[in-house]
Amino acid sequence: MKHGNILLCVVCLFSLLSCKQHSESVKHYDALSNIKNVKEHIHEISTGDIAISDFGKPFILNDYLIISDYKSFDKLIYVFDKNTFTYLANVGDRGQGPSEIANMGSIIPDEKNNAFYVFDHGHQLLYDCPMDSVLSNPNYLPKKKADIDPSEFPFKMQYVNDTLAYALYMHVLNPGDYTPMVGKWNMQTGKTDFMEYTGHPEIERKRVSFAASTEHNLYAEVYWYHDLITLCTLDGKLKYTLYGTKWDNRKSSDNGYSTEVAFCKNKLIADYLGGPRFVKSNQITEDPTRLIVFDLEGNYLTTLEIGYAILSFCYDKDNNRLIFVFNDEIQFGYLDLDGIV
Repeated sequence: MKHGNILLCVVCLFSLLSCKQHSESVKHYDALSNIKNVKEHIHEISTGDIAISDFGKPFILNDYLIISDYKSFDKLIYVFDKNTFTYLANVGDRGQGPSEIANMGSIIPDEKNNAFYVFDHGHQLLYDCPMDSVLSNPNYLPKKKADIDPSEFPFKMQYVNDTLAYALYMHVLNPGDYTPMVGKWNMQTGKTDFMEYTGHPEIERKRVSFAASTEHNLYAEVYWYHDLITLCTLDGKLKYTLYGTKWDNRKSSDNGYSTEVAFCKNKLIADYLGGPRFVKSNQITEDPTRLIVFDLEGNYLTTLEIGYAILSFCYDKDNNRLIFVFNDEIQFGYLDLDGIV
């Protein structure tokens, strides 16, 4: 009888420990509970005579601000000084020929080599653009860095070196459909090792954006159509699941939540819509004007009301600022985070 009681106590202890660990890994947030209006702190950025469409997207590489514009009729990529926002160079011709970009995807900064890489989903390859060559040669033509497998290709990536990159893949299920999966990519061999955690088990149609931090050994996935964020270690272990107040597991894309995310020092910042994606009367897309901020343990801190419709943003760690592309009265702007979060 004593042995039975001891065994029962051991089982109860393990159950309590398991519940405690589960409760610590599950977080809840209300994105409307602590809103800070920072519109007056947004500084407009002028690109001068350089015309960039509404599809511009910003990236930071060392001292440079790179803006890609896949709708441009001229060059597809523009380089500015990130401190003065002075225009410096452009690169990337649209086309089907050698060294031309047929269907431009994301820009991948490589700080160590002062270069950036460009996904071309038309030619199914990754182009190499050394910044020194781009700045010194106005006729520079990108060179191929790696081939891409069209059945499970990366479309967002955190570069570490040629044998290790953390990437969000489009794993093609059948023509016209895919599931996003995070994996480790070896460019030299073409091999991919997918992460153990593949997504929330209750979500049937996963759509996410992604950011990785080698400094913090974390990657985040923010869900487009669900009020949900997950944080995993870089070996693919789920660490935190963050549920917003509007969480549900419906297979619906009527409501939008987050499509952009970045690690900013010791914070995680994502855009946040938290409601219908379209104005019903005329089907005009709604863009978020808010950012939600968490610490790296997944605890909600605050919501920043930017006051402008956000299309995309990136983080400039040297200046501790966010650089935005807006769909609003101003097209580009930045927010210094010192004293804000």
